Amino acid sequence: MMKPIAQKHSFGCGIACVAFVSNTTYKDALKLFRDGRRKAQEEGFLLKEIVVALGKAGLNYEYKYIKNRIRKSIYKPNTIVFIKRSKKYPYGHYISRSIDNKWMDSWINFPNLPVQSGFRNKLPDKPIYAMFVMK
Repeated sequence: MMKPIAQKHSFGCGIACVAFVSNTTYKDALKLFRDGRRKAQEEGFLLKEIVVALGKAGLNYEYKYIKNRIRKSIYKPNTIVFIKRSKKYPYGHYISRSIDNKWMDSWINFPNLPVQSGFRNKLPDKPIYAMFVMK
């Protein structure tokens, strides 16, 4: 089983997901993002930016809005989902699907500090976008 990766910045959940699915460290995944450190501290990343970073890691991904017909597809290993903005997640949150059918959450104890990562059996809120490995 792969180890969960904790995010090191306030908006670093996308970086942690890239690190997790590409089997690298958070530090190395951060280098795959343009203006990564600043964006991870101040604003976060768009789906397109994450897909580009995954491409730099040698992974071919695409993103889609989650409609009913693809909803079951989000449960495939290495899928990354974006959890909608809500009271619990004011800026949304990225979570990755592991190979053992759990969700890797880079800040499982949000908003508490210190940041802890871990695995969830169920999604913590509604996913609205997904990034899938392209065939």
